[in-house]
Order: sequence, then C-alpha cells, then structure tokens
Amino acid sequence: MAPDRPHPLLCFTSLRLTVALLLLSIVLVFAATLDQVHLGVWGVQEKYFRSLFVFANVPGTTFLFPVFPGGYLLGGALIVNLVAAHFYRFRLSWKKSGIWLTHIGLILLLVGEGLSGILQEDNQMRIDVGQTRRYSESFRDTELAVIEITHPDYDQVVSIPSALLTEGASIQHPGLPFIVKPAAYYPNASLQMRMQVPNAPPSLATPGEGDDIVATPIPVTTKPDESNWPTGYVELVGPEGSLGIVLVSTLLQQPEAFAYQGRTWLLSLRAKRDYLPFSITLEKFTHDIYPGTDIPRDFASTIRLRSDDGRDDREVRIFMNNPLRFAGRAFYQAGYANNDRTTVLQVVRNPSWRIPYLSCALILLGLVLQFGLHLFGFFRRRLAAPARVPAHAPAPP
Repeated sequence: MAPDRPHPLLCFTSLRLTVALLLLSIVLVFAATLDQVHLGVWGVQEKYFRSLFVFANVPGTTFLFPVFPGGYLLGGALIVNLVAAHFYRFRLSWKKSGIWLTHIGLILLLVGEGLSGILQEDNQMRIDVGQTRRYSESFRDTELAVIEITHPDYDQVVSIPSALLTEGASIQHPGLPFIVKPAAYYPNASLQMRMQVPNAPPSLATPGEGDDIVATPIPVTTKPDESNWPTGYVELVGPEGSLGIVLVSTLLQQPEAFAYQGRTWLLSLRAKRDYLPFSITLEKFTHDIYPGTDIPRDFASTIRLRSDDGRDDREVRIFMNNPLRFAGRAFYQAGYANNDRTTVLQVVRNPSWRIPYLSCALILLGLVLQFGLHLFGFFRRRLAAPARVPAHAPAPP
C-alpha cells in the first residue's frame, strides 16, 4: 500500500518557509538601507517595500526585470504562512488564547502596513502668518488646473490628473467648452529662455510665453534634496478648431491666461490639491532655539480652525509630536520658512492609522496573557505536588 502523501497546501504551514521569508525580509531591508543614499526615503519605499518585485535594468537598456521579491509579496506570503500554520497547528482553547491574540496582532500589523502603503496620502500646507488656507498640496502628484475666473464671486476649477496627460488621449469635461489634448508631457524637465540655448529646437507652444521657453526633459529624481518639475504641452481644441498649444510647468509661477467665448480662463500645472471641509488661519508662529546655537528647540503654529458647518471655531496649537487630528487628517508641524513668517504643516490622510496601535495592543495582551497562563500553571503544579522527603534525611525517632 502506497504511503500517504502530505497535502500540497501543508507547504504553506512550514516553519522553514517562515524562516526563509524572514531572512528574505532582512536582506530586503538591508539592500533598501544601502540604496537609500541614492534614492531617498520615498524612492526606497516605492522600489523595495510598496511593490511585488524589486526590478533592475538590463545594462545598456531600459528593460526592467524582477531580481528580488518586494515588500508586498513578502508581507502577503508571511500572512498566508502565519494564518495557515496557525489554523493547522493550533486549536482554539483557553490555554492557547495568548498565542491566538499574538498571532492576530501580527497579522493586523502586516495588513495595516499594506493598507497604509495603498491608502495613505502625504501632503503639505504652507501658510503665512495671517493667511487662510482651505487645501493642502501633494508632495509628488500634480494636476492640470483649468480655471474660469469670469465670475467675480468664485472660480470654477476643473482638475485633470497628470496621469491622463501621460496617456496622450484627448480629455473632454462637461464643464469645459473645449477639449484638452496632451501634446507632450515630461515628468521632470528644466526650462531655459530660448536666447540662452544655441540651436534650440522649435517650440510646440503657439500662444503666450511658451514660445520663448525651451523645455528639456531630464531624468526623474527621488533624492530628498532634489525636486521634480513636471512640464508639458497641451492643445486646446474647440468646435471651430485648435485654439493653440500651451506650455504648462510647475516651474512657471504664473498660469497662462486666455479668453474664449467671452470668458476668461487660466491654465496651470500645479501640485495636486486636497480641498478641505474647513479653513485654517495661521495666527502666530513661534520658533525657539537652544541658547547659543541655531538648533531648534521647539517650533509651533497657533491656528484658527473653522469648519464649514459652523460646529468648530477654535484655536489650536500644533507643535512637534503634538499634531492636530481633524476630519480624517493629521496635521504635523514639519518646518518653517520665510524668516519664521511661514509655517509648513505635513498633512497625512490615512484611514488605517489606528490598525498599528490595535495590533501592538493585541500582541502585548497576548504575550502577557500567555506568560500569565504558564506562570499560573507552574504555581498550581507546585502547590499540588506532594512534599518529598530527601533520601539522606534521618528517620524520625
């Protein structure tokens, strides 16, 4: 009779698989730490941890091929391994309740990190003293803003994600009387005046100042001390034909203005905005340093928070390690500029921010409970064991 073969799914419960995944994770973290010098924190997160595979270029080409499992793949495999091993090896009982809680906490920790990588949005808000802001701006994502400023009381804004500009397809919106057709898009570019560039190629731009500017694409950077400057050319097409091709770039301080059908429009490529259901006014900014040095000891922003529904109108002080949490967002004191006249707030929107706290609490509770059960069982066995007389003890008289 042939021996029973193990079920193929049992390989997911293997302790060797657990050890292998942990070793691969250590190698991934080590490689990412070394590469952080070249890519920066954001670049390392996207390349190593928020991906299924780590890719590398074939020398001399732009072809990418996978060379190592990424964070999402290793984390997902660890979750499958942990869940499979737990349900296969452990039975639900009071004696194993601590192990159950600890494992559930570990699973939640991995799931929470994955959700943070997918759902978390990191923006910033720069406010001058006395200024009021109702939006934050993305660190990396950009948008093409088509703004109608004809109305004296408000502006009508149509926002087009820059990802649509890279696809090159025509974009039609019900709020626009013309079609936006991308002509070219560069994720990073440098701008120079045409007179400064010998033998410059002819410009794609027809109206406005874009004809006098040369846009040169350059490689995208992920270094923390460098910035990308997305640039593109977009053509506006009305029922009567092309209205012209306009140069847009995050390097341009002023948007391109034009008139069409008796209405005034602005066209601008800018950081993607997250409009808030409340307003923030910077009332005061304080910056304290250690005596005799330029090292910051504390810097804080005193703001006035006003919600649109009128329920909140209060003064809040935001300082280091003391953020403001409101309407699903956390506002951290991140920096300052303009001789302490401007504050820089980091705005984090992460629906899963509570999961790591819950997972750590479950892990701690599980460890304490399991240790307590073993300690209680040990003392109970000691008390229940009969007293033993040593073999060398003298006999009683």
